[in-house]
Amino acid sequence: MSDNEPLILGIETSCDETGVGIVRGQTLLADAIASSVEEHARFGGVVPEVASRAHLEAMVPTIRRACETAGIKPTDVDAIAVTSGPGLAGALLVGVAAAKGLALSLEKPLYGVNHLAAHVAVDTLEHGDIPKGAIAMLVSGGHSSLLAVEDITVGVEPMGSTIDDAAGEAFDKVARVLGLPFPGGPYVDKAARDGGDALYVRFPRGLTSQKDLERHRFDFSFSGLKTAVARWVEAKRRDGEDVPINHVAAAFQEAVCDVLTRKAIDACKDRGYEHLLIGGGVAANSRLRAMAEERCTAAGIAVRVPRPGLCTDNGAMVAALGSELVRAGKEPSPLGLPADSSMPITTVLNS
Repeated sequence: MSDNEPLILGIETSCDETGVGIVRGQTLLADAIASSVEEHARFGGVVPEVASRAHLEAMVPTIRRACETAGIKPTDVDAIAVTSGPGLAGALLVGVAAAKGLALSLEKPLYGVNHLAAHVAVDTLEHGDIPKGAIAMLVSGGHSSLLAVEDITVGVEPMGSTIDDAAGEAFDKVARVLGLPFPGGPYVDKAARDGGDALYVRFPRGLTSQKDLERHRFDFSFSGLKTAVARWVEAKRRDGEDVPINHVAAAFQEAVCDVLTRKAIDACKDRGYEHLLIGGGVAANSRLRAMAEERCTAAGIAVRVPRPGLCTDNGAMVAALGSELVRAGKEPSPLGLPADSSMPITTVLNS
């Protein structure tokens, strides 16, 4: 790490995590997070108004904690980066307003970045520069996308996305059917590991038939899978039979990971790329990580997945993308930067 590298403070508030990260170049100095997930658990999902209020209350303490961990003062930073979209409008507004206040008071440049591109950029904190030519698969509660990446500071090319439910959303809904807590991803993963048999029942793999592949080769669909699991469980309960939660969790998880890895490797082969990056909250899933490693090795593709703590929403990923933009000499965003809840993935920097 060189003191000549830019020191970036990143702010993330797109959903229910208040994240503040501090990065120098490609070295992570601090990653402070305040989560409001427990406040949403009783509702079975994220409540936008609750999330926005939680961000307001957590913002200043989280910034202070990050600066203390990194051993810096706010005046030391070279730039401020913030998620300006996509995400929950009210939640984004809190982060963008805080970032504007910091940038204005400290007289530092402001970079409004894309949340999804930040999930790709965070990989630089563990594995260094992103290869010139890679497929990025982003899988989270709101997104399931395949992206072609030549240069993350210039933009990305969408290859496919979910046409209904995202993978993380399906995990949450299946967890609810099985009586598991919210958020569902970690609990389904744990149930599957605790003696689950992935072959106990075979659930459908969406958009994998020959006919579907002609129109939706790189797209995803998890709504039918979610419904199939729910109907299977309802039938068992209606017949008075016990539902083997661990087996159902494992079989559902296997179906999701099978489709994700199969299509990601196909995208790599289609572009002739030898690198696959996986990001987003679902990338923390143990079965997805293992299956991706196994299948990519067999296909001669190098897979890069950040450690689980960097897969979920955090400020470090925003700071990482901000650092890449500063290092590439990109112009900062104006102070009139908006919070854009539907910011397209093709827009990496809001300018």
